[in-house]
Amino acid sequence: MALGRIRVRYDRAMTDRPLKVLIAKPGLDGHDRGAKVLARGLRDEGFEVVYTGLRQTPEMVATAALQEDVDVVGLSILSGAHMTLVPRITRLLAEQGMGDVLVTVGGIIPDDDVPALREAGVAAVFGPGTTIAAVADYLRANAKPRD
Repeated sequence: MALGRIRVRYDRAMTDRPLKVLIAKPGLDGHDRGAKVLARGLRDEGFEVVYTGLRQTPEMVATAALQEDVDVVGLSILSGAHMTLVPRITRLLAEQGMGDVLVTVGGIIPDDDVPALREAGVAAVFGPGTTIAAVADYLRANAKPRD
């Protein structure tokens, strides 16, 4: 599995290393413009970003998160399959000892589904129109670097 890498310089005075974020597009959704814009925007904000590409299975996402030793997993879903894919991914992360990784979801998520996603382990849901700065601020405030 080939993973796209975006590396960035960061201010060592702020942290020992930048937060590492995995951006993934699980499922059959082929719309990746938002994920790519977010990946570039977070890189510009000082994060280290790994983008997995389109059509990832939950197993592929969890494996990439483990291999890359990420602090955050950001899932971009526009297909409506979030209630199936996201709980599977959070379960796989927990099974791999990565239950402490901050998981966020972005895309078209009905408000009624947010409580169930939070119960499944999702820290935040970002809908259309959320700014990159708002996502970056949330990650800085809530992600804990893995040792």
